[in-house]
Amino acid sequence: MSVRAGQGSNEVLVSQAVWDYLDAAGRPWLIDFQDKQGLSAGIIRRGERGGCCAVRLRPVEGSRSGGGPGMMEGGPISNETRKSFIDLCRCARKEMSKQEGGPKWKRSVLPCVGVGVLEGDGEGSLLTPQPPQPRRSQRQQQRCRKPAEDEACVVLSNSMNSMNCIEADDHTSCSICMGDMVERTTLERCGHAFCRSCLDQAFKVKRACPVCRLVYGQLIGNQPASGTMMVERDPDLELPGHEGYGCICIIYSFTPGLQAPEHPNPGVSYPGTDRMAYLPDSPEGNRVLGLLRRAFEQRLIFTIGTSMTTGMHNVITWNDIHHKTSIWGGPRCFGYPDPTYLVRVTEELREKGITAD
Repeated sequence: MSVRAGQGSNEVLVSQAVWDYLDAAGRPWLIDFQDKQGLSAGIIRRGERGGCCAVRLRPVEGSRSGGGPGMMEGGPISNETRKSFIDLCRCARKEMSKQEGGPKWKRSVLPCVGVGVLEGDGEGSLLTPQPPQPRRSQRQQQRCRKPAEDEACVVLSNSMNSMNCIEADDHTSCSICMGDMVERTTLERCGHAFCRSCLDQAFKVKRACPVCRLVYGQLIGNQPASGTMMVERDPDLELPGHEGYGCICIIYSFTPGLQAPEHPNPGVSYPGTDRMAYLPDSPEGNRVLGLLRRAFEQRLIFTIGTSMTTGMHNVITWNDIHHKTSIWGGPRCFGYPDPTYLVRVTEELREKGITAD
């Protein structure tokens, strides 16, 4: 599902798409909820990339239902009231998928879908779609194919020669200092060899092979310790490219705090944040989910630094393990379909020592 609610709290983390729908087409539902529960719902903060938002439930003045007559603003709400609001969000999600012209609604809640698409990390530059290429006849295709194939053969041959030279050099020189090996030391798992002193210095920075980046030992990051990782499953929501499976929704939540000694500016405060990501509820998606759990436990998913999106300093940011923070829009909008995403994120996790073995 696309909703998360903490026990003993009056805040609920909701998918931005669901809230936008409730705030527009589902406004009568919100009014009915207010009348029955004696609580009003209002957004208090949005996620950094617009994937989710925090909604606060407040008692309506003069009402004696829902949270109870003695409930102070900002106090906890009852489990029954929380469940009612979550059920309301689930109904909204189902209505969104049933609506005629549903894809148009889904596209409308993506901030980066318009005339063009976002470039790179989605930092805001719009690219004009490429014009369609003229179709070639079969004879023209054959004429173009042969020179290209010949060129590819030459490139492949040159590459093989270069690889042979590199392999030959690997037996005599260290790829760190580029000199002759002194006290040759070979890594057990990958077989790459280095000078003992060079390898010792490299391992002080990161315990990973300098050539293939295979991690040796357990890598621990500097992700803030106050974070939580929660998982919800929505069997009715299918991700583009993974039809026939439901959706896994991952909710990361961090409270504000002070930077620790391992952070860039110890003692300086950083704000809290909520992030939401999506995986297909398929065997492969669940395998990646298990790897992400281990990475989160080893504090590798997030770090503290400068946001590539907003430019703000001393904030919680992603740490080179890419997540899908949108359901639709493709790779340019951090969404689906993206046929190679699960393979890529598995490789990113492997480089940090997180494998299925």
